[in-house]
Amino acid sequence: MDPDDEPSAQRKAVDLHLPRDTEPASAPACTRRTAPRVFSYGDDPVASASTQRCASFPQRHGHGETAFAPEASFAAWVDGASASMSPSAVAAALERAMSQYGGADGALLEFVGAGGGEGIFRVPLRAAMHPARPPALEVRPHPLRETQVGAFLRTLACDPRRRQLWAGAESGVRVWDLHEAFRGWRPGAGPRRRGDEEAAPFRESVPVPPALCAAVDGANGMVWTGHRDGRIRAWRVDHGASSPTGDPAGSAPMFKEALSWQAYSRTPVLAIVVTSYGEIWSGSEGGVIKAWPWDAIAKSLSFTSGENHMAALLVEKSYIDLRNHATVGNMCSLPAADVKHMLADRCRAKVWSLTSMTFALWDAKTRELLKVFGIDGQVDLARPEAPVMPEQFIEEEIKVKPTKKEKPQGSFSFFQKSRNALMGAADAVRRVATKGTLVEENRRTEAVAQAMNGTIWSGCTDGSIIVWDGNGNRLQEFHYHSSSVQCIKTLGARVWVGYASGTIQVMDVEGNLLAGWIGHSCPVINMAIGDSYIFSLAHHGGIRGWPLSSPSPLDDILRYELASRELSYTRLENLKILVGTWNVAQEKASPEALRSWLGGAFFDVGLVVVGLQEVEMGAGVLAMAAAKESVGLEGSANGQWWIDSIGKTLDEGISFHRVGSRQLAGLLIAAWASNDLKPHVGDVDAAAVPCGFGRAIGNKGGVGLRIRVFDRRICFVNNHFAAHQENVSRRNADFDHIYRTMTFNKPHGSTGMLLSNASWNYCLLTLLYMTPITHFLCCCTTASATSVQLHKAVSANENQADEDRPELAEADMVVFLGDFNYRLNGITYDEARDMVSQRSFDWLRERDQLRAEMKAGNVFQGMREGPIKFPPTYKFQRHQLGLSGYDSGEKKRIPAWCDRILYRDSRSVSIAECSLECPVVAAITAYEACMDVTDSDHKPVRCTFSVDIARVDELIRRQEFGKIIESNKKVCSLLRELHFVPDTIVSTNNIILENQEDVILRITNNYETSKAAFEILCEGQSIRKQDGTKSELLLRASFGFPLWLEVQPSTGLIEPGETMEVAVHHEDFFTQEEFVDGVQQNWWCEATRDMEVVLSVNVTGSSSTETITHRITVRHCCPVPSAPPPVNPHSITDSPSDAESGSNNNQLNHLLRSDFAKFGSSEVHDLWGVQKRNL
Repeated sequence: MDPDDEPSAQRKAVDLHLPRDTEPASAPACTRRTAPRVFSYGDDPVASASTQRCASFPQRHGHGETAFAPEASFAAWVDGASASMSPSAVAAALERAMSQYGGADGALLEFVGAGGGEGIFRVPLRAAMHPARPPALEVRPHPLRETQVGAFLRTLACDPRRRQLWAGAESGVRVWDLHEAFRGWRPGAGPRRRGDEEAAPFRESVPVPPALCAAVDGANGMVWTGHRDGRIRAWRVDHGASSPTGDPAGSAPMFKEALSWQAYSRTPVLAIVVTSYGEIWSGSEGGVIKAWPWDAIAKSLSFTSGENHMAALLVEKSYIDLRNHATVGNMCSLPAADVKHMLADRCRAKVWSLTSMTFALWDAKTRELLKVFGIDGQVDLARPEAPVMPEQFIEEEIKVKPTKKEKPQGSFSFFQKSRNALMGAADAVRRVATKGTLVEENRRTEAVAQAMNGTIWSGCTDGSIIVWDGNGNRLQEFHYHSSSVQCIKTLGARVWVGYASGTIQVMDVEGNLLAGWIGHSCPVINMAIGDSYIFSLAHHGGIRGWPLSSPSPLDDILRYELASRELSYTRLENLKILVGTWNVAQEKASPEALRSWLGGAFFDVGLVVVGLQEVEMGAGVLAMAAAKESVGLEGSANGQWWIDSIGKTLDEGISFHRVGSRQLAGLLIAAWASNDLKPHVGDVDAAAVPCGFGRAIGNKGGVGLRIRVFDRRICFVNNHFAAHQENVSRRNADFDHIYRTMTFNKPHGSTGMLLSNASWNYCLLTLLYMTPITHFLCCCTTASATSVQLHKAVSANENQADEDRPELAEADMVVFLGDFNYRLNGITYDEARDMVSQRSFDWLRERDQLRAEMKAGNVFQGMREGPIKFPPTYKFQRHQLGLSGYDSGEKKRIPAWCDRILYRDSRSVSIAECSLECPVVAAITAYEACMDVTDSDHKPVRCTFSVDIARVDELIRRQEFGKIIESNKKVCSLLRELHFVPDTIVSTNNIILENQEDVILRITNNYETSKAAFEILCEGQSIRKQDGTKSELLLRASFGFPLWLEVQPSTGLIEPGETMEVAVHHEDFFTQEEFVDGVQQNWWCEATRDMEVVLSVNVTGSSSTETITHRITVRHCCPVPSAPPPVNPHSITDSPSDAESGSNNNQLNHLLRSDFAKFGSSEVHDLWGVQKRNL
């Protein structure tokens, strides 16, 4: 199971599981061997590694090297008792003993709290292969977010007939040759940027503005992309192929576009589609839709490279403004909303354009607007609306109605009005900042696709899927997942749906759910089908290929074979982590104090995490922090001072680099990575959970960072729990609330703020001046609670989390640090001081509230803590050393270990080896307090971890995947069975058109158990000359039909043993139009006499992109009539001579088998990539 995924098959998000088959009967034995181990970042194998390790993986065994007498006696007892006890009894006794003192490797033993391994405190499931999903081809493993700035992938495109996968990125486009998908980068080659080291080899284009949409033109070997700068670019697929000179992909020169023109001057190209007649349509902001005639594009493509400017001008002037076509008297029935999606209905030669809330249906041939309707299916063409200017919603927030003039009522009224205005403005900004997360927008359309049976599928943000017929009538609606639908793809009788939760579902065209699995740890934003895979693009930029046959018995075999090779692609890493906590009591530390506390970070430490409490306090500060949180702001001047000061101590910029921080009122957490570790650290997310004043104010609570290190998630949570001796249950409740509700997202500062901190400080200080503080706190509580609810709504809809499994529960390692405020029970101030002076820490620990609660399983369930060998860290008088520093004032607070650091790693038992099943195994090597620091009433505490991490080498695993596909006989046999194409027959291979009546072409599915999907394309048009020769075939984009020919339906599903009738219709004349700058300048009629086209009927199954092609020649040979021709019976013939046989022609509609060469032309395209010799 991969670490970056939602990992548990028991999660509610995966309640739709795959049908599972039994394991293979004759599976090879799993041979374990030592995994390659990488020592880095100062890893000392003598100090932190066990002297005796398992033959396969390094382990964290207790080995009698510790200084604790109980451990030595316990080991002796185990040795002595093993002879008289069964192995199961010994194991049970061992686990019971380790529940109190952990057996972690290293110098320090660990106390382990009870209650771990149950419910939400169970460690996440991990495995070499995810047990609840098909094995995936990792085309591009999850890259670190920080490596993708300015280069995130945003769209996918793939032609099932070519083995290429195209991706639109923020920096251009890139293409993978799927022939090389199982290979690595060739020697001397490599990616040009970080994050793609383990990706399959690819080529990339020259830098261009972000590509937002893409469409494949298989006929002309082009990929059309729409960009943020408003341009449409064309890329030749042969430019993206492997270099013919044999240059490695990474060293091959970047390729350039073949054609580029300015489609929109100020707005981006949001959607692009190729119609049934080979025209390119594009959509943009404000509801603007343009059509680009193919004739102008084809002429531009014939220009030389030196004539690019002329080619661009030719296309730019040829556009047709479809919105103007649908406008009557400055009124338009189309909404002025952004056109986010477009779909070519090739079955009926129509085009769908979609905004978030409406659908528009167009005729692809005449470009006529046929229908406008909403998500509910209601049509509204009778009352066209005037165009609406964007962003008018802002006026609603600041609209002021004129009122009757009133007399001045003094300064109090002025301040009251000012206060109300500021409060209203703050609320308006908050609503704008959170716009898009409100429940009222939960019904937006986010995806659309056409199934092979001709139905249109649209997906909504509430997870519902609506099925429409070709005329825009609702057929059905179903709901299988609560997360937002992000993308839909179809092939054969199957439909794939990608959700914002990362889930992928497979359905049939009737809407029945076949399977579902978690494909990624973040939204699946796009999918593409090619090479018998469906490729999914995750929001983080990772690309995975899933077999089209899944779910099938092949999945279990591939999963087992890959798991049996686990050791070949397992890599072990080790790093040191320094974690520090300090309640600074609103003070600022001296450089000497910081060096005493964190100076050890320079000794082989890779990651430093610091948590501070009480950075700043007071009602005004808390109110200001709550108000900032409500609009997505955080941080303060004091917090920045601490970050800068700690950075100087760590030599930031030279030895360490800050990777993330988060502040909530007085709570602050920040992390720094060393130079060596920095390339392996990223995807830093932040979170905050207030626990004070109705769980809305940050005087108590927690702030956290989630950091991806070597592909493993490690969470650090800085806490400040409820104070006072008697509030044990409140402290337990604070922990439980933080653990259950902490939700990570990108740090606030990464998304940009509407107002600067200075502006907010001015507004909030004014409010504080004019508002009673209690009333303002109530307002902030409400605002903060609203903000939390909004964030939860986003989480529920955009990245669904199983409420039974909090995000902290899914981390590979969790570290809790902070001022937990647990005190000592049953002891007086004088007794505590005496015991501290005698260093009787064992006696004091027995009275520690935290240890008692952990033993009872009431808090920090299953977490570990190192041995406490330092004096209590609370409470001290500032700037006083020694025992005299303990509080000797009037209250004489009893010394206590308030400041603690606890953790949980991947071990489900105390003794476990580091492997892909237990990927993070940590050991505490130091746990101490800095008693010489006197700048606060608390002492800073630090803890050093030695962490072993097991990760997957995705390059090696992908290569192993390829070896299994190519060499495993069982796999090859199953592939041959799954990738069949139903046997079909067509009624003729030659059609003669003599009038405008429909000619019926019949396609029969001769297979008795499986549906056959067909698609009819036009391979080109030519003119038959008088001497019998034909002109060169002219192709339109995406095998589009000529304007004089109609073929309906051109796609469909044929039931087993059934026949589909396809109507072929033609016009004796067709109209050609010429547009300049969107205005029609000229039109004329052309005759279709002696026109000839070649139609290809491509038949596929549902488990692969393998196709069988039937070719049919269609020729119009009737004379040009001087008047509208009479209606005559049509004919279907196999030769020109049959045209004179009158009504007897219908008898020649016999079925011709596609495998008879004398009757037709058939080709089989194997796009799976499996060598025929292995099949």
